[in-house]
Amino acid sequence: MQRATLFLAVAGGLSAAPRAYELRGQIVPEAPAAISLFGATTPFHAETVADQRGSFRFRELLPGQYTVAIFIRGRGEVRQTVDLSPATADAKGRLLVTIHVEDSHLVSAEVLGDISKVSTRELAIPQIARREYEEAEKRLARRDVAAANAHLEKAVHIAPQFTAAWNTLGTIAYQTREYARAEQNFRKALDQNPASYEPLVNLGGAMLTEGKAEEALPYNRDAVRSRPNDALSNAQLGMNYALLGNLDLGQRYLEIAKRIDPGHFSYPQLTLARIHLERQEGAAAVEELRDFLARHPDSPRAAQARQQLQELEK
Repeated sequence: MQRATLFLAVAGGLSAAPRAYELRGQIVPEAPAAISLFGATTPFHAETVADQRGSFRFRELLPGQYTVAIFIRGRGEVRQTVDLSPATADAKGRLLVTIHVEDSHLVSAEVLGDISKVSTRELAIPQIARREYEEAEKRLARRDVAAANAHLEKAVHIAPQFTAAWNTLGTIAYQTREYARAEQNFRKALDQNPASYEPLVNLGGAMLTEGKAEEALPYNRDAVRSRPNDALSNAQLGMNYALLGNLDLGQRYLEIAKRIDPGHFSYPQLTLARIHLERQEGAAAVEELRDFLARHPDSPRAAQARQQLQELEK
């Protein structure tokens, strides 16, 4: 499974002193699954499997936001944001999450088609390039970003058609705020495989961050067409429309994103609050700000949201 990032995701990092956290998950209904954990705001990747009862665990995690990607054979993929912080974890630093996969509106079945459409060029990727990619993934699990980058650069040098490696290089560049480089790498990934979802949605997000809302719109539209049940694509399209002044469509897609993943790292509630305030809908803005603070109490943006909420409630 590949990673996807997002417009303004880097703003969601935590400044709290690092401590080790543990994430324990339960899939409902119970099912074995392959689980990937991606850093939403910083470069990180780890993998595990859920047992027959649908239970899984990740240890030694730093505070921050993560995307849990659950791939269930024959059904597709579900993604959910988790927020690890002192306010969300228990006294022992553990966060227990239940991820529901019974709702077909939350499952991206399109992933199954993507897997079956691996291009001939990608099938020809030499094993040595794949080993470089695998080593990069291991380095990311240890948060050794420089080494991961070096292995990925070797992978694309050996196999320029390696879409996943280009996409991961772009994700790392984005999360380390090298936005122009991120855009370049996502474009290279799409050049190799125009049907690949991850670099498509990531390119749309990178261009939004760079202030290229008009140019980003076709990519974000295509991303929603490709994965209509993905919170990331809907959040970015909603933000894109809001930036271009189309508040109705902005609200529509942000609300879809919030329904799919209420705690999504894009903070759809904050953009929805701004939309409501532009329309002089104070009560609706208050509701969105309260929801945001309930889900992200330790976010760096929480203080500003609390201040805004207090002003609206006067």
